[in-house]
Amino acid sequence: MSKPVLVVVGAGPGVSGSVARLFAREGYDVGLIGVEEAALADLAATLGDAAVHTKVSDVTDIEAGTLAVREMGDKFGRIDVLHFNPSAFREKDPLELTVPELLQDVALGVGALLTVVQAGRPYLSAGGRITVTGSMAADKPWHRAASLGVQKAGVRNLVRSLDTTLAPDGIRAVSVTVLGTLGREGAFTPDRVAEAIHAAAFQDESDWQPEVPYSG
Repeated sequence: MSKPVLVVVGAGPGVSGSVARLFAREGYDVGLIGVEEAALADLAATLGDAAVHTKVSDVTDIEAGTLAVREMGDKFGRIDVLHFNPSAFREKDPLELTVPELLQDVALGVGALLTVVQAGRPYLSAGGRITVTGSMAADKPWHRAASLGVQKAGVRNLVRSLDTTLAPDGIRAVSVTVLGTLGREGAFTPDRVAEAIHAAAFQDESDWQPEVPYSG
């Protein structure tokens, strides 16, 4: 039987890298999709004995994002965990932010989740999981980065709809709302957040929660 497969969308340093390393240590092969080839190569080099496939892709381009995920599915023959990490940070308050800028950011932080899940669905089977890096910005946005709060609220809402839609097939979706600021020490290091995402992915399905807060 082939090894289980994690595909990380928005892969790079930080939480997404920690998620990739954690699942690799647990015996998963890993697909990495991101926008910077050097960052993907650096991350791939940290994944030990896992089979790794990387793809540079802008997932806001629907066709390119779809092809990237399908390439991962075809390469490995399956996807067991699809982790979605992208968001856009734009330091503009609501009086500075333009509608095109807001829509551009939402296309990355929310819309791209639709693209990758729709592309990955044929490779997911019962027991498959979709995980999303959430943020306290969904409920307590910083006004100087107004689009980020919209993205995080939107992606959390979309995860709930995905979970309800996919649950009859045994596939579940969850967002982990990080209730703190990422740092190099303490409860909100990328590794600690990755552990919370892993735990959320494997929570008891009989009491499944599509949103799991992580307070450290």
